[in-house]
Amino acid sequence: MPEEETDPRPIALIIFLILITGAVVNGVGDSIETDKQALLNMKSHLEDRNPLNRGRYAEWNQQNSSPCDWPGILCFGARVTGIDLSGSQIAGDMFGNFSSLTALTHLDLSRNTVDGAIPADLGLCQNLKYLNLSHNIIGGVLNLTGLSSLEVLDLTVNRFSGTIQLSFPAICNRLILANISANNFTGEIGDLFSECPELQYLDLSTNNFSGDVWLGFGKLRKYAISENNFNGIISPSIFSGNCSLKVLDLSGNSFVGEFPKEISNCKDLVILNLWGNNFTGKIPAEIGSISGLEGLYLGSNNFFREIPESLLGLSKLAFLNMGKNNFGGDIQEIFGKFRQVKFLVLHNNSYTGGLYTSGILKLPIIERLDLSLNNFSGPLPVEISEMMGLKFLILAYNNFSGNIPPEYGKLTGLQALDLSFNQLNGSIPPTFGNLTSLLWLMLANNALTGEIPLELGDCNSLLWLNLANNQLSGTIPTELTNMGLNATPTFQLNKKSDGLASGSGECLVMRRWIPANYPPFSFVYTLLTWKSCRNLWDKLLKGYGLFPVCAPGSTVRTLQITGYVQLSGNQLSGKLPLEIGKMQNFSMLQLGENKFNGSLPPEISQMPLVVLNISQNEFSGEIPMAIGDVKCLQNLDLSYNNFSGRFPTSLNNLNELSKFNISYNPNISGVIPTTGQFATFEKESYFGDPLLLLPPFIKNVAPANQNEMPKKPTKLGASNLVFFAPLVAFLLCGVMSLIVWLFLLKKCKVRTSCFLHDCRIPIN
Repeated sequence: MPEEETDPRPIALIIFLILITGAVVNGVGDSIETDKQALLNMKSHLEDRNPLNRGRYAEWNQQNSSPCDWPGILCFGARVTGIDLSGSQIAGDMFGNFSSLTALTHLDLSRNTVDGAIPADLGLCQNLKYLNLSHNIIGGVLNLTGLSSLEVLDLTVNRFSGTIQLSFPAICNRLILANISANNFTGEIGDLFSECPELQYLDLSTNNFSGDVWLGFGKLRKYAISENNFNGIISPSIFSGNCSLKVLDLSGNSFVGEFPKEISNCKDLVILNLWGNNFTGKIPAEIGSISGLEGLYLGSNNFFREIPESLLGLSKLAFLNMGKNNFGGDIQEIFGKFRQVKFLVLHNNSYTGGLYTSGILKLPIIERLDLSLNNFSGPLPVEISEMMGLKFLILAYNNFSGNIPPEYGKLTGLQALDLSFNQLNGSIPPTFGNLTSLLWLMLANNALTGEIPLELGDCNSLLWLNLANNQLSGTIPTELTNMGLNATPTFQLNKKSDGLASGSGECLVMRRWIPANYPPFSFVYTLLTWKSCRNLWDKLLKGYGLFPVCAPGSTVRTLQITGYVQLSGNQLSGKLPLEIGKMQNFSMLQLGENKFNGSLPPEISQMPLVVLNISQNEFSGEIPMAIGDVKCLQNLDLSYNNFSGRFPTSLNNLNELSKFNISYNPNISGVIPTTGQFATFEKESYFGDPLLLLPPFIKNVAPANQNEMPKKPTKLGASNLVFFAPLVAFLLCGVMSLIVWLFLLKKCKVRTSCFLHDCRIPIN
């Protein structure tokens, strides 16, 4: 069960009652005709600001006698009571005359790009019960003072700032649900919500609230304040008496001290998330009496190493996160007794052993095992291959060595295998071709050798393949182009499953698995929060489109799941297979720092590429004109190869290209256009190309002789170190001596206690 998920039925009932039984209060002279005119005014407002892309409102027709038949319009009692224009491509400021719709009870403008501030007129809609403005870019100070009938308020993912005192508790009389997460609100909460007698769901996550926690949250069903600046201790009195909480999310704050054992009074609790605070002391054994608990997130704190035996009695516990708690040594044996757990996250500790003695390799229904960022060493456990329910196996950033067990090919339900950043050697097992549900295969930064097994082409769901920075050799097998042709069965399976619990580890793995230098995803990193990570993670696993991708020859984008192939930093050679054009589900191809040769096949342009990097290889011949048909290409790196012939004029059709490098291809000739995209790149994009004629405003001057082909960047060898080490040491000592002398000079008038005691400088 997802961390933020609660029973949807109460919320659905609230919305249903608002839509069906909302009271209609007619003002003098108000009628369906006045409503119609108000909506037509709204249509004009929206069309003025959205001349090209328009949503459902474009179908509102003056000739239609009743607006109740218009898309997005809800009526009750011959009056317009609801407007639903969610996801309608609306941009610009908000319509400023909603109050003319005097019977309006429901307004949904979510998932658009509405900007500016909320107009004061909206506060005059005294009958409004449901307001959803989420996922826009609305800003300013929040003031909804007049909405005294409001029952549901959703403002998540906007740009509101300042305090919330102008709206709360002024609109609290009937409020049941308030979600103002993912904004820029500041200030303290205090008792603002104590005067909300009907409030059940409150989400203040991902803002800049500070101060002490509200002491009255125990009466709610859901209270989420993750990723703020709340601090202090959690008082035991909060949980005394009647506690109705089902979801409590305090993650990502600065709470300290021991967490109160009185949490056991919250008998209905399903999710308890304390991740990312500074809680200390023992984990309360009393948590074990909360029989319905499904998710327990205690990671990134300073709890004692001892895990209470009472937690074993939580029969419904599916997700257990104890990562980043400074646990070391062997994995505690108690973890091997959580036979009910499906998702066990112990990443970011300092474990060195206990894989066998703890018993975790025999957990019967485990689906996700995350032991990354620890200090495990030795061979990978073959016994993992007997954990047939595994869907996600994450052992990255350890010190495992030796071969990858071919027995892992028996884990046919596996969807993600991450063994990257270890010391593994040997070849990639051909048995991996049996992993037909695999979405991610991450083997980067090891010492793997041999050829890429052609059996990987049997992995129909494999969309994200990262084999970078190994010692792989040979050619790319033609069969590999069949990889990822049909991930639908895996996505459909995930859509049917209720077991896709999420926790606090999604951001960590997503940053590793979906690279920030991938343009369609890079914008997400500026908005990435723990909460949004969980949402994106769920969408990825279910195959919902996240990235706008366009087919070759077209600029029309569609949202779809697209993958990548990362093979850079190996010793691969030979020609690229002509069948590469079949890889229609991949939009990033990283082949740099290998030994590929021959001509670049024009068929590569049939891929919906956004990133193409073939730098530091031995490609020759002409650059295919067809690459100019990849209209959505944003990053093209052809540098350090042996391309020849004329610079393709078709490349000037790449209007979205933001990064380009053709440097050090000395046999390329022709003229770089003086207009268009290529005239915008710096001279560094053309270094080492003496036959290219650049526009006069780009100086064709390289830092070295243009006619001299420099060596490809290499790592500093041992012979270089013999020469440079004494010089570096001498310079370093001199600089350090100067720094120390200046520091002592500055501190000469200060007490000398820092020279006699351990003075520690805090690191932010």
